[in-house]
Amino acid sequence: MKRIAILGSTGSIGTQALDVIEHHPDLFGVEVLVAGSNAGLLAEQARHHRPNAVVIGNADKYDELCRMLDGEDIKVYAGADAVAQIVGMSSIDVVLVALVGFSGLRPTRNAIEAGKTVALANKETLVVAGSHIMELAAAKGVPILPVDSEHSAIFQCLNGERHLQPTKIILTASGGPFRGYSLERLATVSAADALKHPNWDMGAKVTIDSASLMNKGLESIEAKWLFGLRPEQIEIVVHPQSIIHSMVEFEDGSIKAQLGMPDMRLPIQYALTYPMRTSCPVRRVDFADYPQLTFEKPDRDVFRNLTLAFEAMSRGGNMPCIMNGANEVVVASFLRGETAFTDMPRLIEATMSRCQFVADPSFDDYFETDAEARAIAAEVISEARRAGRPL
Repeated sequence: MKRIAILGSTGSIGTQALDVIEHHPDLFGVEVLVAGSNAGLLAEQARHHRPNAVVIGNADKYDELCRMLDGEDIKVYAGADAVAQIVGMSSIDVVLVALVGFSGLRPTRNAIEAGKTVALANKETLVVAGSHIMELAAAKGVPILPVDSEHSAIFQCLNGERHLQPTKIILTASGGPFRGYSLERLATVSAADALKHPNWDMGAKVTIDSASLMNKGLESIEAKWLFGLRPEQIEIVVHPQSIIHSMVEFEDGSIKAQLGMPDMRLPIQYALTYPMRTSCPVRRVDFADYPQLTFEKPDRDVFRNLTLAFEAMSRGGNMPCIMNGANEVVVASFLRGETAFTDMPRLIEATMSRCQFVADPSFDDYFETDAEARAIAAEVISEARRAGRPL
């Protein structure tokens, strides 16, 4: 039995991971549950799954969580340091990192340092510090198993082909709720509109990233590090049905694809059971329901975030970290109704141009860069508001 720590247990990935674990009590046990601020759901999960320990990232919620778990034989911790340190528990076999954004970096690094298998659903960790994380994982002999559906698909397509370097990978994108929109139409959309993803049930931040195609840019940078690729070996194709999750092309022109219903329990379970497969409680693909699988190029003029991500990947150094920090601030501003959807790329680009570039960052540099990028992004937004430009 594998003992699992789930970082981000109350989010979309975390709750679906718990569903997978519950369907396989002979294979998995819950050792640690970590949440950001949702103390109520974390306590409910803890009472049901009986972990050894729980951690609430928001330390202000500690007393509330303790009251809800009073009398339970479950250790309770709180704060960012506890989140980062809990992954080193000797009883943990696999750490599923499903935290949102930059917050996943330090716990992922600590899990690798502790020799834990990492199931990675936090793409920002590799976007920000891919070189450092992959080198550390290689040095420690720690496997990093991708959980994002696209990277899981590539990982599965490369099974049996490990001696071959792919000529390119093809990441599929649903196109989000605004596929086919013009810039003029996009200028009027709201956060509520952007949160209506046609195929996937995800958290707010990743859903907005999907709508802007920033998510596909972040996934491209993650793929570069996971699979040792150059930017020109990564292609994006819009596939509205979300049945083909990604593809790999080889030297002879052959292309392998991984297909399945758009259900995150599939890649989550594959990462937890790898290298084995077992039954999964998801609907199977009926091709009669999908008489056409269609593909198109993304509109990079309308969805400029994708272009910005590729520019950051090509420049390297701390530029992806800058871009990521700016994007997190801008997305939060959009969700609050303070920024227009079409202004997000301009604000991110302005932040990228102002932040200090570091060609060969240390691990500590990433934290300084992230803080600088967030401060500058907030300043850029404030400047635009003071100048009376519409946001």
